[in-house]
Amino acid sequence: MDVHAVPADRQKAWYLSLMAPNIKGPTHAWLDPSRIYCNSQALVDCVQDLLDPFRTEPIDLVAGIDAMGFILGASLATTLGKGFLAIRKAGHLCVPTEQQEYTDYTGLKKNLETRLDALKPGLRVLIVDQWIETGGTMKAAIHLVEKLGGTVVGVAAVAIENTEGGKWIKERYKFSQCIPEELQNQIDQKYLDSFKI
Repeated sequence: MDVHAVPADRQKAWYLSLMAPNIKGPTHAWLDPSRIYCNSQALVDCVQDLLDPFRTEPIDLVAGIDAMGFILGASLATTLGKGFLAIRKAGHLCVPTEQQEYTDYTGLKKNLETRLDALKPGLRVLIVDQWIETGGTMKAAIHLVEKLGGTVVGVAAVAIENTEGGKWIKERYKFSQCIPEELQNQIDQKYLDSFKI
């Protein structure tokens, strides 16, 4: 599919067909959703789909996880007219920070950090990432926000896989994802039928 093409009849989540499979091997994620962001209408529709479950929720701040969560997080924040907080990989911020250790989808132990002056008790935060596979990174971001007194309103991502960590998030927090229920099994099996086209 042409990365800039927009179908005349835009079905819900039509933009998922822009996602591309991994062709570089096991050190990379199994799928790349980033072509969605290259198509202006796809990005707008993706953001609207992610915000739908939160339309009635008071949100004070949107947080995005380094690095691909910055794209969607900033887009959601702009759409809502709210501020954006970057949750970084440790070592990138030159101001006082709080850190949280986690294990990423490759099994490596890492740390996330965020600045200390952006969160205060009771601030209602929507946390955004591109994809939730094992849930380790998102769980760390949740713990970081809560450690600093913020209230996690919910979690948004293009997809949340039904792994142990993905289920932990879905059971405890309001969430939104772009993946319709009929595609969840394909996402969990790490293969989309649209790859055949």
